[in-house]
Formats: sequence, C-alpha cells, structure tokens
Amino acid sequence: MNKPVKSIPILWVCLLISTIVSAQQPLTLKDALNFAIENNATARKSRLDIDGGKFKTQEVRSQALPQITGNASLTYNAIIGQLVFGDQAFQLGRKWNDNAGVQVSQQLFNQTVFTGLKAAKTSENFYSLSAELTDEQIIEQVANNYYQVLVSRQHLNVLDTNIKNIKVVEKIITNQYSNGLAKKIDVDRIKVNLTNLQTQREQTINAVVQLENQLKFSMGMPVGTVINVPPDELKKVETLPEMADTVNIAGRIEMRLLSVQRELYTLQRKAYVAEYYPNLSLTGNLSTTGQSDHFDLFNKSGSAFYYNASAIGLTLKVPIFNGFATRSRIRQADIDIRKSDEDIRERSNSLNLAYENAKIQLRNNINTIKAQRQNATLAQEIYNSTQNNYNNGLAALTDLLDTENALTDAQNSYTQALLNYKIAEIQLIKSNGNIKSLLK
Repeated sequence: MNKPVKSIPILWVCLLISTIVSAQQPLTLKDALNFAIENNATARKSRLDIDGGKFKTQEVRSQALPQITGNASLTYNAIIGQLVFGDQAFQLGRKWNDNAGVQVSQQLFNQTVFTGLKAAKTSENFYSLSAELTDEQIIEQVANNYYQVLVSRQHLNVLDTNIKNIKVVEKIITNQYSNGLAKKIDVDRIKVNLTNLQTQREQTINAVVQLENQLKFSMGMPVGTVINVPPDELKKVETLPEMADTVNIAGRIEMRLLSVQRELYTLQRKAYVAEYYPNLSLTGNLSTTGQSDHFDLFNKSGSAFYYNASAIGLTLKVPIFNGFATRSRIRQADIDIRKSDEDIRERSNSLNLAYENAKIQLRNNINTIKAQRQNATLAQEIYNSTQNNYNNGLAALTDLLDTENALTDAQNSYTQALLNYKIAEIQLIKSNGNIKSLLK
C-alpha cells in the first residue's frame, strides 16, 4: 500500500528556499533608496505631519462656522424666595424647575479668525515641503551609507587577496626552512604578518556588519534582514559630470521652506494686528422652562406649566486698552520676520558654498582616482616582480612584505578615493536640487 505524500514538509521546504532566494536578491542603490522613502520612520512621520496639518486647518476653519450648544437643567428649590410688596408677599417660582435650550453664535467679523485660516492653509504647504526635505535628507543619508558598505566590502576583498598571497609565501618559506634553505626568523616574520592581516580581516568584517546594520536602520529595514549589496554599484569613474558655474537655489526645498516660514511669521504679525479690530458676532437662543410644585414635570397630566423663550442679538467687542500687550507682540513678530530674512540670506550663501565645495571635491577626487588607479596598478606590478624575484632567490622577504603592504595601501586608497568621489557627487546632485533623481 502506497503511503500518502507528506505535502506539509515539502511546502515548508519551498517556503524556505523562496526566503533564501529572496534574501540573496541584489539590493541596488535605487532599491535601497525607494525602500527607505517608504519605510524610514522619519519619512513616515513627516507624511503624518501633512495629515495633521490638514486637520489643523479644519480646526481653525471651525471657528468661522456656527457654534451650536445645547443645555438642560433640573432644579429643586428647597426654600423658595418671596417678593414683598407692601404688606403682601408673593412666592417666586415653584419647588421644581426644568429648563432646556439651544444657543447659537456666528462670527460675522473677526479678523483674527480670518488670518488664522490663511495661516492654517500656509501651514499645510509648510508640512508638505518639510516632508520633501526629509525625503531628500534620507536619500542623502542612505546613499552615503550604501557606498560606505561597498567600500568596506572592497577593503575586505583586498585583505582576503593579500591573506591568500601570504599563505602561499608562508607555505614556500616553511618548505624552504624544512630543507634548510630559509631562516626561522623568516618563518616567524611571515606568521606575524599573516596574523596581523587576519586580525585586520576580523576587524573589517565587524566594520562591514556595523555599516550594513546602519544602512538597514537608515532604510527602516529590520536589522536582522540579510542584504546583498552588489559590488558593481561602485563603478569606475572616468570623467567629471557637467557642472554649471552657478546654481539656481530659488527652487531648492530649503529656500522654499524658509520662504513659507517667513510667510507664517508675517501672518502671525497680521493676527496680532487684528487684535486692534473689533469683533462682531450674531447670537441666538431658544429655550423652554417648566415649573411645578410636585415632581410631575414630565407627566402630561401633571400640574406643571411650561413657557418658551427666544432671543436674537448682536455682540460687538471693541478693544480699548490692554496695557500695550498687543504692541509688544507685534514688535516681537517684527523681530521674527527680520530673523527669518537673515536665515534666508544665510541659507542662500550656504547652498552656494555647498555647490562650490562639491565641484572642488569632484575635481580633486577625479584626479586622486586617476593617480591612485595608476598607483595601484604599479604597486601590483612591483609586487608581482618582487614575488618572482623572491621565488628565485633574488629578493629578501622584507622586500616582499614591504611591497605587499604598499599594494594593500594603494588598493585601499583607490577604493577610498572612489567613496570620496561618490559622496561629493551626491552633494553636487543635492546642490542642483535633483537628488530625487537617484530614485529613478
């Protein structure tokens, strides 16, 4: 009799294989940036601020709409007052009273409320721009972290190659020492050098893990997630990108945000000035009152009697004197506006500075990359030649180790130059206001 196929374990195996395959999918810079925009906590909170701004506008708008309140009361008069007229006294009211009514008020003219509405709408724009600025800052941070991971991995590859080469040399020297053709000090020296490289490798591995965790954290990705950063993302650089002499900073998010902030300060000043204006509102009420000597107010056949009342009126409030408080608030608002103008001027200068520095860094780094590439190639040739001479007994072990260290330094310097170029390139793209182009 054939046994039934166990489908559940097979399903688990398929899911496990699917998980492993998905974990090994390359994480490109574009993928990392788009993931960060959707999942970074700061970006998500900035989008919540946009929703909060809309609700704030609705709150302010409610002040310009009719305000309706209802009220009801039930009173028991333990001792009823009397009205004395000559030698007669009249009872005022009865033991039980109830009252229910509705009150309505509507602002007809309130300059503070009208100015608040304009400020609330401007605040919505402020929150939207703040969210855009947050996205740009996250893109910059994630891109920098991404390239740092690539460079640290490249350093690890260099160490692995050097360790592999040193192990070959160690094997040769050990055989030579066994045959009496090498000194023990040479064996010890190569072991010390190998141990140092292995220690550096362990430190570099820890650095890679830390940088990857920092990358995942900045992306809003769980730190325990396995990522695969393809090494070809750190491409060779041959030429400089096109760079204009000047950059248009008027369209930068930072400048637009400061402009909106200044507008908010201006509206705040107008709100203070509005305190000098009178306020006019329409009021109205409708109520019904019942009285009885017994607790039968809600009994249709009881002795209670009811009467209605209604009134409509206008309320005018005219500010006369508040101890110069309004004047002081207006002057404080003037200071905030002037400070905002200084912020705009300073930010304009700083953005131009960042652009100029990015251009200088790119030019310096492209020259450094070319020089370090040639230096690394030359160091490799020297190492190969020295290793060949050492194998033929024409070079000392010290020379071989020196050239090996020089090769490591040259390769690491070239990789570091690529990182510096990429960071400067990100700064240039940001200065042009096109950093979101990295998402495409």
